[in-house]
Amino acid sequence: MSAHSHEIEEGLSFQPRFDAVGLVTCVATDVATGDVLMVAHMNDEALRKTIATGEAWYFSRSRNALWRKGETSGQTQRVVEMRTDCDQDAVWIRVEQIGAACHTGRRSCFYRKVEAEGGGAKLVFVDAERLFDPSDVYKK
Repeated sequence: MSAHSHEIEEGLSFQPRFDAVGLVTCVATDVATGDVLMVAHMNDEALRKTIATGEAWYFSRSRNALWRKGETSGQTQRVVEMRTDCDQDAVWIRVEQIGAACHTGRRSCFYRKVEAEGGGAKLVFVDAERLFDPSDVYKK
C-alpha cells in the first residue's frame, strides 16, 4: 500500500476522488428506516454546498447543472450524516427526507423489484405508491 492510498483509506483528511468527468456517486438513505432513497452524483461544488448547508445538493448529468434537492418539488433532504467509502470515490448521506425522494412522486427511486423469469428478468412494482403527481409539480 502506498503512502497516498494509506492516507486515503486510513487517514482523517476528506479527499474525495472524483471520476474523469468530475463527479462522485452519492447514495442517499432515510436516516430513520435505512431505506435507500436515491443514487445521484455530486461535483465538487455540490459536495461543498451539501457540507456547508446541511441540505442535499447534486449535479444533474442530463441537465449539466447543479441542483438542490427539493428546489422545484419541495421534497427536500436534510443531511444528518455524510460518510465516504474506503477509497473516497463514493459518498453516503443519511437524510431526513421530506415527502418523496423520486421525481416520479414515489418515496424512493427503488420502487421496482427485479425477479427472475424464464431465464431472463422482469420488474415488479413494490412500494410504488405516489406521494405526489409529477405532472402537477414539474409543470413545463
